Amino acid sequence: MKLILTQQVSGLGAPGEVVEVKDGYGRNYLIPRGFAMQWTRGAEKQIASIRKARAAREIASIEQAESIRGELERLKVRLRTRAGESGRLFGAVTPADIAGAVKAAGGPELDKRRIEVANPIKTVGAHSVAVRLHSEVSAKINIEVLAG
Repeated sequence: MKLILTQQVSGLGAPGEVVEVKDGYGRNYLIPRGFAMQWTRGAEKQIASIRKARAAREIASIEQAESIRGELERLKVRLRTRAGESGRLFGAVTPADIAGAVKAAGGPELDKRRIEVANPIKTVGAHSVAVRLHSEVSAKINIEVLAG
């Protein structure tokens, strides 16, 4: 199945790329979640606008991504959220929460879709998440989740 990606998909590609995937993966996962759309000749024309929007948001060079990575890794990010007596959170910390906490801590504005949380953050304490800054550069952010 030939698809056009509308969002970044780890291990598959970036927005605007045309990819070939198995029918079930495309039909049952990528298309319903809005990560991709069916490839057609008409949709091929939309790729240019998707790429233009991506270029505006994209970190232009590896050097720029490296400098942002250094800034993020030095940053002390604290996130206050509701938690029970045992330190277990009511819900989980989302990538949007993390992006907001980074911005509040004085860091750069991050796209929540670039933040990868390996395991759901559901407890108070120190956690680490990855941020894809560039296709070749990713950063680790240390987050301290506090009850509050």
